[in-house]
Amino acid sequence: MPDTQQLKDLATQVRRDIVRMVHKVNSGHPGGSLGCTEFFVALYNEVMDLKEGFDMDGIGEDLFFLSNGHISPVFYSVLARKGYFPVEELNTFRLIDSRLQGHPTTHEGLPGVRVASGSLGQGMSVAIGAALAKKLNNDDHLIYSLHGDGELQEGQNWEAIMYAAGNKVDNLIATIDLNGQQIDGSTDQVLPMGDLRAKFEAFGWDVMEIEKGNDIEAVIAGLKEAKTRTGKGKPVCILMHTIMGHGVDFMMYTHAWHGKAPNDEQLAVALAQNPETLGDY
Repeated sequence: MPDTQQLKDLATQVRRDIVRMVHKVNSGHPGGSLGCTEFFVALYNEVMDLKEGFDMDGIGEDLFFLSNGHISPVFYSVLARKGYFPVEELNTFRLIDSRLQGHPTTHEGLPGVRVASGSLGQGMSVAIGAALAKKLNNDDHLIYSLHGDGELQEGQNWEAIMYAAGNKVDNLIATIDLNGQQIDGSTDQVLPMGDLRAKFEAFGWDVMEIEKGNDIEAVIAGLKEAKTRTGKGKPVCILMHTIMGHGVDFMMYTHAWHGKAPNDEQLAVALAQNPETLGDY
């Protein structure tokens, strides 16, 4: 396993990848991607039990499903840096005929991606289905998923959340990215969701929080604690507090960079704030 400093260095490199990918095509979603960098780096390099190579059925390993698919830049960067496909392929982000579409898709056959996502609110249902398949296959590995906080305004989530608890889907760890921002403003301005801990608990989930979602050590500790709570009759929810745009000062704390690309000058500033560590693509 890499040490903490190596993971921090990787997170810095991933942030460089994110802003460069979005800048190149003047399109994409840097804010949430930057905010979830530590989560992805921790999950794929410290927490999940993964096999060598990639196959779609995923038997005998932990699986991850990205529900808020618009933060594909961070997903692609971490997959590439983990060796699922060449790092150089990040150059093709959002180009015609690229496997790295703006929202992850499956028909291009991109290693690491098992479901198309981007239609918000559906990832919870997919993750629950995968978790049930693990149980049917007598596979004791876990399902991880990530969801935006604004995404929880979609009603389908709550049907799935109710189903998971009612059917004791206790091999699922669903993380909610609580950055308080969505495309049109803060989540409280668009549609307040109240006390999410109370809501998930009322629906029968085991709920925990990661207060420092942009601290790699805190994220690792939180994910590992979540693993200890599986297999006890309840699905597990992590409420992870992050800062949208974290690591690039002018992108932080605002919905303005939900889906906006930096210009040349802004890219230079962002890269200067995230010094090269592992080599750009």
